[in-house]
Formats: sequence, structure tokens, C-alpha cells
Amino acid sequence: MKKRKDSKLGLVRFLWPGNMEVRDINSNIMKKIWFITGVSSGIGKILTETVIETGDFVIGTFRKQEQVDSFNKNNKGKGIAVLMDVQDEESVQNGVSMILKSFPKIDVLVNNAGIGFVGAVEEASIAEVSKIMDVNILGTLRVLKAVLPTMRAQKSGHIIQMSSHAGVKSFAGFGIYNASKFALEGYSEAMADELRPLGINVTLVELSPFRTKFAGSSLHEVVQEIEDYAATASKFRAILKERNGSQEGDPYKASLAIIDQVNTETPTLRLPLGKMALKTIEMKLNSVRCDIEIHRETAERVVYETS
Repeated sequence: MKKRKDSKLGLVRFLWPGNMEVRDINSNIMKKIWFITGVSSGIGKILTETVIETGDFVIGTFRKQEQVDSFNKNNKGKGIAVLMDVQDEESVQNGVSMILKSFPKIDVLVNNAGIGFVGAVEEASIAEVSKIMDVNILGTLRVLKAVLPTMRAQKSGHIIQMSSHAGVKSFAGFGIYNASKFALEGYSEAMADELRPLGINVTLVELSPFRTKFAGSSLHEVVQEIEDYAATASKFRAILKERNGSQEGDPYKASLAIIDQVNTETPTLRLPLGKMALKTIEMKLNSVRCDIEIHRETAERVVYETS
């Protein structure tokens, strides 16, 4: 990487090999630098394209070198791709280290890389569960731990955690995936309180079903099915796959909403996107309220009496 001083503006511009400038030379304002994981398809791909359309700069991760090469060829001056597998600690550390040697800051981290999984809880093997958790939980933590020191040092940043309405309410046949997103929601809520005093925002994006490959070629399914779950988990799996391609969510509109959340002065912890997300989250809240009222007297009775 080279640095070049603009004599007119007195500004330093950072150049990636190939003279890809991160500063808009027609403006005295630095572009936001977004670091988005898992940009080869789905929401990650559309979000990357939309961020670039708005004029910001994207660093995106791919797991295949040919994808990296193609992205870099087609997005000179607009973005850069790096080879990274969030399941591999060394891969994450090397990728982030390369980024931080070449760029002055990371304004937005989007923890998007993840996988879906369907099957009854009992049907899922320990190996299958471990795979989902390694990607959806440990993968996000590996990236966070590599990026957060930089955000803390710059005393600014915004972390976008790509969650789901399935991170709030569970569904028969989705339990293991639910567990991974519940865990994401749990640590993100705590992390938001830890990072807010340091000038760093955290937002959980709770998606409805969107028209991506999630329920198609990207969906992981249990290998061993159990007949007793035919009317519950298996039915859910069939419906999920049947509706692939006709989901309500528009990835482009979701991307615009995420960008708006990053640019607002008052970002929220949660950003539900889609009518189904609103419906299912409200169902969960109503269910919890109902259980609280049913057991309120019991809950209040099981404490030590105070004098």
C-alpha cells in the first residue's frame, strides 16, 4: 500500500495496489469503509453491491480465490475482496491483518457469513450441530475479536449482526438454527452495552424469509430423519423448500434499510425486516407476556421475605 498527499486539500489518500483509492477525490469527506463477511451470494452480495452504489467502500470476504479475483477485477476503486473462512482462526487473523495494514479504519463490520439448517433437534447429529455453531457463532466471534481492537482504538464503529426472526422465536424443525441465532442475539445484546460507552454501535438485523438461496442450494439438512417428526419438523422443512423463490423479502430493500440504520444518528439494537419478522416477534412477545401473567403470583412467592 502507498500513501499520497493531496497538495490542494492537504489530505492523505490510501492506495491499494492498482491505485484503488478509498477517498473520494472530489470530496473532502472520507468514504465509510465497510467490512462484510460472506459476500458471494444472498443478502451479503446484494448489500455489498448496494453499499458500493451509495458511494462507500466495501471489503468483502470470499472462500474461493477465483471469486476474489473476479470481484477485484470488476470493482476497482470501489471495493476489495479478501480470501477468508470464518471457521479458520488463522484465515480470519491473516485476512483482517492484511486489511488493517492497508486501510486506515473500519467503519462498519457486517457479520453476515452463516448457514441455515433444518431438522428436528433429536435428528441432528452432534457433528451437524457443531458445524452450525462453528459458523454462526464462533465464526462471528472470530471476526469480532480480530476487528474490535481497531474499532476501540478509533473510538467509533458500527457492528451489524445478521440475525433472523428465528433468533427471537423458534419453530419446529428449525431448533438448531434457532439456537445459533438465539446465541447471536444473546451475546450481541450484552456486547452492545459493553461497546456503547466506547463509541461503537451494535445492531441485530432480524430478517424475515428473503428471496435468496437460503432455502435452496445453501440450505443444510439433517442426514438422519425420524418418522415421528414427519408432521412437525419434516413438514416445516418441506414448506420452507416449497416456498423458496417466493419469499416476501426483497434483499435490495433490506440492504437500503441496513445502510439507513448505519447512517442514522440514533441506531437501534434491533432492526426487524419484513412483515413475517414483525408477526413472529410479536407472537413471541405476547407468548412471554402470557406466561409471565400466568405465573406472576408463583414467581413473587419464591423469594426470601424482607423485613
